[in-house]
Amino acid sequence: MTDLPNAPHHAGFVAVIGRPNVGKSTLVNALVGAKVSIVSNRPQTTRHRLLGIASYPQGQLLLVDTPGIHREQKRAMNRIMNRAARGALEGVDAALLVVVAGRWDEEDTLAFDALHDAGVPVVLVVNQVDRIKDKTALLPYLQKVSEGRDFAGVVPLSALKRKGLDQLVSTLMPLLPEQPSLYAEDEITDKSQRFLAGELVREQLMRQLGNELPYATTVEIESFVVDGTMLRIGAVIWVEREGQKAIVIGKGGSRLKEISTKARLQMERLFDAKVFLETWVRVREGWSDDEAALKALGYGD
Repeated sequence: MTDLPNAPHHAGFVAVIGRPNVGKSTLVNALVGAKVSIVSNRPQTTRHRLLGIASYPQGQLLLVDTPGIHREQKRAMNRIMNRAARGALEGVDAALLVVVAGRWDEEDTLAFDALHDAGVPVVLVVNQVDRIKDKTALLPYLQKVSEGRDFAGVVPLSALKRKGLDQLVSTLMPLLPEQPSLYAEDEITDKSQRFLAGELVREQLMRQLGNELPYATTVEIESFVVDGTMLRIGAVIWVEREGQKAIVIGKGGSRLKEISTKARLQMERLFDAKVFLETWVRVREGWSDDEAALKALGYGD
């Protein structure tokens, strides 16, 4: 990307919206150029609103990563996540609606309707185009999903392979106010290292456990101490039942050790420091459907 002399500098907030599991966090990480949002192949991996700061010569994108908007609201957790996603639209200058190439369902429509009601310019991001073998099918799909919907731009890309990002940045920048950067260029998120540490442990839970159990787990950072050049971190993994505790720990503690080791390596990469990580598994019955417990654990902040 080249920057023209005396070209206007843009900066503003961009909500990243879509149904669960379309690659929103992968896209935010790709644009920021660092891992600020955890990813897994499980729907609803993202549970919190998170700001990713992407600085370019021509401007700064303040990307508001959100939980996926979904219809199911059986538990307090689901309701809080939906509120976080919809609340992210307040005060933004533009939005990205992320969908999977070749697919559009009721939850995509739900996400589009939320953006339409917000009244901000919306760029449609068609992700995972690298998975479409017959590229001739892409144009009819783009025409169909754009019909009757007023998008400020349509950008096919692959967030995972970092292809099409330049076009997305060029499409977004003119939609943002002309103003200086709102954050320093070396900042990549508004979240603390303590928060990010908890998310990296939870990412490994999402990746290592079965289909259902990750949704009954959360992580609380009990201690975060800077000890010279080392970070000493204590993390509690909360589950809802004793049987779940045994699953997380694994035979002879093997699964907990693997979760902890992989999380620690990710922390060292992100924080650029040596990390000593201790993890414990504790039971708190019904935490995912208890608004007070969720608030105590940092949800809804």
